[in-house]
Amino acid sequence: MTVNQIIGDSPNQIFANFGKRFFAWMMAQTSSTYDKIVGDRKRSLFANLQGKVLEIGPGTGPNLPYYPKNIHWIGIEPNPHMHFYLHKQAEKLGLNIDLRIGNAEWLDAEDNSIDTVISTLVLCSVPNIDYTLQAILRVLKPGGRFLFIEHVAAPQKTLLRQLQSTISPIWKVIGDGCHPDRETWIALENAGFTSVNYERFDAQLPIVSPHIIGVAIK
Repeated sequence: MTVNQIIGDSPNQIFANFGKRFFAWMMAQTSSTYDKIVGDRKRSLFANLQGKVLEIGPGTGPNLPYYPKNIHWIGIEPNPHMHFYLHKQAEKLGLNIDLRIGNAEWLDAEDNSIDTVISTLVLCSVPNIDYTLQAILRVLKPGGRFLFIEHVAAPQKTLLRQLQSTISPIWKVIGDGCHPDRETWIALENAGFTSVNYERFDAQLPIVSPHIIGVAIK
């Protein structure tokens, strides 16, 4: 009998667990570099947060420094290896956090209970973006806001779009499910929000340079 059989983990499970652990470490090392690019945009987008704020996939906590201390922050982070970094960041900032088990398609929150939902670099990697957006609509209060910053597919028939599509299978493996060529704005426009407003910007990054930032209202 092998060690894997004794502990009940298959080689695939062990590989997947290692991948998630490595991805959490990688995010902790690189998030500050990304924040230098989008920090001002985050500061503007997250201004005037109040009440209950639910962040989907908060990762290692790079957004926490932008939040006021008087909000009730709820995080839904499915990768358990991110939790250590989240708690460490929250302790450093003096924030109380409410970290819950779940995923983007099943949000551990009551219907119509959240003032603001936040997603940054998450919609690219969810297995089903349509289910995720419906989950966001379910938990938001009427008039509640969904704030997002996401990298998206380059325009059709461009060299970058061809590169994104070609590299996508490998990118999804090393990026914990990330789709470099996802047309996220289309899913947002079709989800059923009362309004969706966003702008495009170039983040000057390899492969995932095209971004959108915006607000959707329930």
